[in-house]
Amino acid sequence: MVGMAGFMVALVVITVIISPCVYGRELFDQREIKVQRLLKRLNKPALKSIKSKDGDIIDCVPITSQPAFDHHLLKNHTIQMRPSFIPEGDSTYTKKEAKDITQVWHKNGECPENTVPIRRTKKEDILRGKSIESFGKKTQQSRPGDHEYAIMNSREGSYYGTKFVMNIWRPEVEVPNEFSLAQTWLSSGRGSSLNTIEVGVQVYPGKYGDNNIRLFVYWTSDGYKNTGCYNSDCPGFVQRSKRITAGGSYTQVSQYDGNQYGLPILIWKDSGNWWLMIDEELVGYWPGSLFTSLGDKATRVQWGGEIVNQMSGGRHTATGMGSGHLADEWYKKASYFRKLMTVDGANTLREAQDLYPFASNGNCYNVKAGNGGNPDWDTHFFYGGPGRNVNCP
Repeated sequence: MVGMAGFMVALVVITVIISPCVYGRELFDQREIKVQRLLKRLNKPALKSIKSKDGDIIDCVPITSQPAFDHHLLKNHTIQMRPSFIPEGDSTYTKKEAKDITQVWHKNGECPENTVPIRRTKKEDILRGKSIESFGKKTQQSRPGDHEYAIMNSREGSYYGTKFVMNIWRPEVEVPNEFSLAQTWLSSGRGSSLNTIEVGVQVYPGKYGDNNIRLFVYWTSDGYKNTGCYNSDCPGFVQRSKRITAGGSYTQVSQYDGNQYGLPILIWKDSGNWWLMIDEELVGYWPGSLFTSLGDKATRVQWGGEIVNQMSGGRHTATGMGSGHLADEWYKKASYFRKLMTVDGANTLREAQDLYPFASNGNCYNVKAGNGGNPDWDTHFFYGGPGRNVNCP
């Protein structure tokens, strides 16, 4: 009996030791299966792949095979190659922007006709995320105030698009899961009914694994809960361009008291879809079927900067916004948005009017409207800041 009892005790001990190992292995295997399924879903077979100097791999995917068409609402979608119109301004003054802003991967090749460049998702990209299920989505605010803004707002109204020139910088980000971005928001609805279309540039090491400044697009139709994502991380945004990829990093960035690089962006509604043009390149569109209230129009437009402050070490982050300098320093030192315009119900571009600024923490990042009168600038503002400083501990 003693021998049998000793054997049973030993068996229990061995089971206790082995069980966590087996259970842990099962969890690892399950996660690996989920990761591989997601990679297969996101990375479509390519006709050509381009290795970029920044470490990205750009897959040239047949335009009809892109991830957008995995969305259940787009199963029978007919891709639109061109909008029926491009909104024009009510002013006779026009000036072409310098076309010298390129994405890094362009140095190593180009995609063939009838393909679109998609940044390949790697296993480590997925594992850096909060969870496999939330990959590509915006993380919800973990604390009140952990997202900080310095933005310019429109009044409530009816908007069918916006056009502007955005200054490109590469802000410093203190810790990987913080980000710093500059963007526009076209939105309608509130709370869980919020619909947004968002376009801009961001430094986000927790997502991309580096500190490059990258183009991004985003959308949601339920207040960031279940729908929408960055770039092509989930189906939705339909890419049309073979030259510009969402998620791609930029070669040229502005320098303090040096060369300034401005990126012209136009978003507008046409035949129910929301189109995106960068400089003179038609990048793609968000089908109207993705949205509820934005299927009709936007009621707000916003432009400016946003950062995440994780209070590392119990202090305000030193993550910079824009150039990392406050708006008071103005041109060549602070970041800017200029030539702000909105699209009205007659599909006409008009200079943005009756705007008001908002800075959630003005000692860390601020925003100031510029003075009008110069047709190169029209309605404009400066924004940004260094984060932690003597006035922002």
